[in-house]
Amino acid sequence: MALPVMLKAALPAIPGVNQLPGVKKTATELPSGELRRDDVPVTRAEVDRYAAVCGFPKKDVAPVPYLHMLAFPLHMELMTDARFPFPAIGSVHLENSITQIRPVAIGETVSLSLRADNLRTSTKGRAWDMNVTGTVGDEVVWESTSTYLRVGKGDKEHGDPGTSFTPVEAKGPVWSLPDNLGRTYGAVSGDRNPIHLYPLTAKALGFPRHIAHGMWSKARCIAALENRLPDHVKVEVAFKKPIFLPGKAQFGAEANAAGWDFTLVNPKSGAPHLLGRTTDL
Repeated sequence: MALPVMLKAALPAIPGVNQLPGVKKTATELPSGELRRDDVPVTRAEVDRYAAVCGFPKKDVAPVPYLHMLAFPLHMELMTDARFPFPAIGSVHLENSITQIRPVAIGETVSLSLRADNLRTSTKGRAWDMNVTGTVGDEVVWESTSTYLRVGKGDKEHGDPGTSFTPVEAKGPVWSLPDNLGRTYGAVSGDRNPIHLYPLTAKALGFPRHIAHGMWSKARCIAALENRLPDHVKVEVAFKKPIFLPGKAQFGAEANAAGWDFTLVNPKSGAPHLLGRTTDL
């Protein structure tokens, strides 16, 4: 997230400033239409940087979640649009689903399109989906849905409770997450949300210290399963409790009839940071 975009994202979340003309959010519906990034090269250097931060082996194809990074500027462009009803800063990435129709090879050129839809009441507030389609030429190769939440005015009884996942016992490795993980992943992904960078910037937004990116935790889990996944696969996760940095997280996975159920938890308390599943397609 470039500095001007980050500032644009932060202004609607600052008390007082968020009431100024041009900053105050007044829309009540999601903007219609499509945003696009066309002809984005998938390069060896950028894929290798991403793979190294997220734990993937070096291969001649991009990791399953890599195109989310290429689509992230579209997420920010839409959420910082004056017509978007919610501030980008303070909106919670609640769930993410990725379908890889086929791997994208190093050297291919990808085009990405994004649409927002399905604004709804959840149990904790207002939720909506950001849907991305990735194409190589006329071929759809990748799709994702990111569900975001704006906390407040939810309906605990009738609101959307979100996707349910099968609990998994975490018996796998314990990963040590360094203090600078948010800055390292932010430099690769472009997501430099202040909650991920430093204790001071995170405290300004209500966190005791900075936290790991949800999409890093999803990518790290996929990397742990990478050699057991088919080329055509769907990977769904729900983000639960944040991982404070520096910190530790324990992975667990169990095979099922359709793929894998997996989790990432606090190794001391067992509290889930992430619940997920893969489905062979």
